[in-house]
Amino acid sequence: MPRPAGNIRLKAARVAAGFNSQQDLADALTKNAQRMGIRGLSVGVRQVRRWESDNPPWPQPDCQRVLVHLLGQTMESLGFTPPWGADSPKPDHTRRTLVAGGTAAIGPATVPGRAVAKPQPSTAGTDFEAVTRSHRRLYWSVAPTKLHPAVIAHATLGCALLPETTDSTRRTIAAALGESYLLAGRIEFFDLREPSTAGDTLLLALQAAGEADNSLLGSAIIAHMAFLPGWVGDRDAALERMIAARTYARRAPASAEFLAWLDAVEAECETRCGNTRTALHLIGHAEDILTAGNEHPSPEWMDWFSPARLAAFKGNTQMIAGHFPQARETLLGVLGGMSPGEDKQRSVVYGDLAAVEAAAGNPEQACKYAGQALDQLAITWYATGMDRVREVRRALTPHQHERCVRDLDDRLYDWSTTVSVLSR
Repeated sequence: MPRPAGNIRLKAARVAAGFNSQQDLADALTKNAQRMGIRGLSVGVRQVRRWESDNPPWPQPDCQRVLVHLLGQTMESLGFTPPWGADSPKPDHTRRTLVAGGTAAIGPATVPGRAVAKPQPSTAGTDFEAVTRSHRRLYWSVAPTKLHPAVIAHATLGCALLPETTDSTRRTIAAALGESYLLAGRIEFFDLREPSTAGDTLLLALQAAGEADNSLLGSAIIAHMAFLPGWVGDRDAALERMIAARTYARRAPASAEFLAWLDAVEAECETRCGNTRTALHLIGHAEDILTAGNEHPSPEWMDWFSPARLAAFKGNTQMIAGHFPQARETLLGVLGGMSPGEDKQRSVVYGDLAAVEAAAGNPEQACKYAGQALDQLAITWYATGMDRVREVRRALTPHQHERCVRDLDDRLYDWSTTVSVLSR
């Protein structure tokens, strides 16, 4: 398999920023130049095409200013090499360097002025991949604050190894690196509630997936990027990213499960933007896809989705839409069908059941489910689950003098949870 042609880093940054075509980026650069007070600068699609070629020319100073301002990365991180041959920065163990310049190591094995490193053996790819696989399994049981530094350190190693490999070994490491950054981004967004950091990390994941020419992994990463604007109600940005995610998915054999998950992601974004009818339609389409199935297996790294997870999406949307009896039935069915290893998701489902009961005027039952969510969170922390409990407590404000709500407050504001509750 030939390596993908072109400036992968600029392409990835373009897609991550919501510009699905070279023309879109050219138009945005021209408009951004005007807003920055740079007169007379007009960027055409031919110029963007040259920048995304195998040997992109070093842009003129005004173009550099607009590119960096619009895409939020240094020129080197966008895949450009200065005409004076400046060395690429080595990734270190600090978060700032990883985001600002860590992917500069994802490039040629030779750099002007530096001795050529000894090529890595073919086993380096499988060895690096094995650790990535282990981290993926550990995500479901290890505290996120403990696992995240290990995943980032492993990704840093991958950035260092990549320039020292070629052909299939390079593709193996690049794909595993993309998976590692995807896992780190998931932890940052879902477990640690650091969306801006997650956005930077997911961009690194997308660049690595581009190096591996892994379209399905790229689709999964871009779909995760859609969560960021989707959760704050920016529907246009979320849907732009979902269009890109579906485009990438069409370039590879995608399983029915993967295609259904894309519908579920878009449904979650629509729900967060207040469009529950559209969301329920998407979930129904996802259910039909799973029922029909296809011959393609799901990738090994796709361990975050199942029919039960789709039903959990559905129950949450039904609850937000005000369909409380249907939501209660759906979510109770999810609890009955979950496996023992789905502890994080279980706290979310308990939280949604509590929200259903709070909205239905049943504070005692709402507090009972919220308490079960807290029991689960005491075993396996998950910021998304705690967010659900906090939302329930806000909904119970009219009942805050009742004994069951006061008991819930005693649990929410004990020494072990007060910091996590008040810091968000």
